[in-house]
Amino acid sequence: MSELSYSCGPADVALLGDTIGANLDRAVAAYPARDALIDCPTGRRWTYRELGVAVDAVATGLAAHGIEPGDRVGIWAPNCAEWFLVQYATAKIGAILVTINPAYRTSELEYVLVQAGVRTLIAAPEFKSSDYVAMIEQVRPNCPTLEHVLILGTEPWRQVAATVADSERLNAIAATLSADDPINIQYTSGTTGFPKGATLSHHNILNNGFFVGELCGYTETDRVCIPVPYYHCFGMVMGNLAVTSHGAAAVIPAPSFDPAAALAAVAAQRCTSLYGVPTMFIAMLAELDSGAEYDLSSLRTGIMAGSPCPVEVMKRVIDRLGMGEVSICYGMTETSPVSTQTRRDDSIDRRTATVGRVGPHLEVKVIDPETGRTVARGEPGELCTRGYSVMLGYWDQPDKTAEAIDAARWMHTGDIGVMDADGYLAVTGRIKDMVIRGGENIYPREIEEFLYTHPDIVDAQVIGVPDDKYGEELMVWLRLREGATPLDAAAVRTYCAGRLAHYKIPRYVHVVEEFPMTVTGKVRKAEMRDLARGILG
Repeated sequence: MSELSYSCGPADVALLGDTIGANLDRAVAAYPARDALIDCPTGRRWTYRELGVAVDAVATGLAAHGIEPGDRVGIWAPNCAEWFLVQYATAKIGAILVTINPAYRTSELEYVLVQAGVRTLIAAPEFKSSDYVAMIEQVRPNCPTLEHVLILGTEPWRQVAATVADSERLNAIAATLSADDPINIQYTSGTTGFPKGATLSHHNILNNGFFVGELCGYTETDRVCIPVPYYHCFGMVMGNLAVTSHGAAAVIPAPSFDPAAALAAVAAQRCTSLYGVPTMFIAMLAELDSGAEYDLSSLRTGIMAGSPCPVEVMKRVIDRLGMGEVSICYGMTETSPVSTQTRRDDSIDRRTATVGRVGPHLEVKVIDPETGRTVARGEPGELCTRGYSVMLGYWDQPDKTAEAIDAARWMHTGDIGVMDADGYLAVTGRIKDMVIRGGENIYPREIEEFLYTHPDIVDAQVIGVPDDKYGEELMVWLRLREGATPLDAAAVRTYCAGRLAHYKIPRYVHVVEEFPMTVTGKVRKAEMRDLARGILG
């Protein structure tokens, strides 16, 4: 009988039983003089001793505002030092931090504030073209639980941040907190329907950040450049919590992603690790290709995650950025987020063709989505994960929680994957993205990976479009290198002929400057399919 697609992670390093506040206190005591946080845009920096004081001040100030354990506190701002402080300050007093996408408009903001029952909202005054103050005032009458709004940079916020820390009060609150308490609500991107609030505990996200950092080999000497958004797990868990649980330094290069700012921060702060989704790394490589020069010799590692990582891009990151130990992570918000990760000693092939092996203290399996049975290794199916990382549930939506987490506490990801004989997983796409053409199941990722080998193609996204004869037909959206000769369907067919099965060769080709994207860098294929109907007529 073939071995089944099931794997359990190692347990040689114990899970952390701390709350986030207690874990930060440990780092402050162990590494008081080491850099903890560097905010490049403002030039501000904190040692761990200074960070501890600043976090306790904000925590005391929020408690003085009447915020109690279990209350929801929203944060609506781009990456900045204040975001970092609020993350740890709310954890100290047991408040549940509701992280709000900086790109949200009024309807989305109102939905989150009402659905989560946010009591206090901390927000930037503005960001890019958005006037946050005006938008908040517009929705505030429709948000019955919203009592306080603190705008960063204004006197009410400055008073909170300048509060003298009350250690006795904070210790009394800490004595009432449990590592299993909910501490964070993260809203899914909502590519279909209303966003759902994944509710995560101290135990969920502290351990996930810690073990991601362990597999990256972090120590107190590391300096991690975090250009990914804080409102998402990539920034606040894999970034901030991985950093502070190891006494390392977090470097904020800019309020939002800017390739030049990220590379400049690495060079100026001698960062050893750099994060990004594939589109971010593509942009940073383009910045280097433009002739700009940065001293990136300090880099040794980093994480590429958030969406499938193109093989050719990964190879260039290793070669051009010098990130020889770069890691791929795979997961989802609902699993805090990382379930699998490549290891530092994995071969280049392992780190370019797979999303690694299951993380410590976690389980993964691949199932037949129709029967629920675990499939044999080498067979595609739906990825499921179980363990400390699985969310408590969707906030106030038990029906949606039951759809995602089964009776045995397996989280069903909706992703299609294949596990090999050594337990390494390759993610081949989303179940909903699978194309059925004339009875053939086609996984877009396979075709996209092949097209990345074309010298003029920077990025490729394959979708299924309706077809009278086959039910579905393949369409590829392409981004081309600057100055490249335009590609049409005939040119793509010629490139693919004899190298891909005929039914995997896209019939339609659409060249674009950018793909429809979420703020976290995920391609909106559902939107592409909608747009394709108009393009194809």
